[in-house]
Amino acid sequence: MDYMNTFKKFNQGLKEIPLATTWLLNDIAEMKGRQKLYTNQSPHTLKVLKEHAIIESSVSSNRIEGVEIDNKRIGTVIFGRQHLKDRNEEEIRGYREVLNLIHSEAEKLKLSTDLILKMHKIMRGDIWDAGQIKDRNSDIIETFPNGEQRVRFKTVSVEKTLEYLNNLIFDYNSSILDRKIPDLIGLASFNLDFLCIHPFRDGNGRISRLLLLEELYRFGIEAGRFVSLEKIIEETKEQYYETLEISSKGWHESNHDPWPYINYVLFILKELYKSFESKFINLKSAKGTKTDSVIKAIKSFNKSFSIRELEFKCPGISREMLRKVLKDLKKDNIVSCEGRGIVAVWKIIE
Repeated sequence: MDYMNTFKKFNQGLKEIPLATTWLLNDIAEMKGRQKLYTNQSPHTLKVLKEHAIIESSVSSNRIEGVEIDNKRIGTVIFGRQHLKDRNEEEIRGYREVLNLIHSEAEKLKLSTDLILKMHKIMRGDIWDAGQIKDRNSDIIETFPNGEQRVRFKTVSVEKTLEYLNNLIFDYNSSILDRKIPDLIGLASFNLDFLCIHPFRDGNGRISRLLLLEELYRFGIEAGRFVSLEKIIEETKEQYYETLEISSKGWHESNHDPWPYINYVLFILKELYKSFESKFINLKSAKGTKTDSVIKAIKSFNKSFSIRELEFKCPGISREMLRKVLKDLKKDNIVSCEGRGIVAVWKIIE
């Protein structure tokens, strides 16, 4: 059965690519070329960035959809194992679990309907429709402040949803193999079509963002491990919704203009790399500045000192950071340690 989507427009190959799109692709390729300059160094800095990214991604992607929790509970919900208080906390924990799956098994994952259903099931948890295609038609409705509503987009009917999803995955995977269109244009097109199909009762936006992240790893774009793509989308959500609405008009007839949304996706990928480079440099610079401050404080002691004495001379620097610097200096035979814990005596080796 024939059906309409963005890949149908591109199935004969692209006659031309808009100039703005070409510029974005070139910028992303250039930034990807610098990627190893950052990912091959400073494991501690990368670890800190990754932990922050997991928090921001889990919170931001859900907050876009109106799912929020108490800020004081964020660390417990995302990294803890304690009992969750409500449905919102369950959804944010579920999102974190899918992120863990992507981060740990990206090379093994293969885009398929089964993978999408698995992600949805993990993300949605114990709710009745987790991992299930929608069982009733669900158009995308916009509600105005005065309470009035309008249909922003009429999604694919229940009867055709699974067929459309299967065909979309086939067309997308085929486009990567036949190389008729650039990979990132194909990925942005897939993202657009997935949102237009709207295969689930709830969670379509969040799954689309998780799939975007998972597929970026397929193309060797690693910045999403260390910076939250979802946070960037949240910060530009007006542009997200605007370009999605523009590019979805006429989608059912394959008479739509996909480029506004494709360019938006490419724009956030460029922003992802910019943010990664900036955060890495700033965090490493801050770490280096703190390290210099700790070493300067150590040199101010006569011969020996304690952690508490060092803390007094290094306000604003965590005990963990102090221990890290001392450990490195001990390896280099600059200091030695007698005892254990907070009462240990550290000595400067002459």
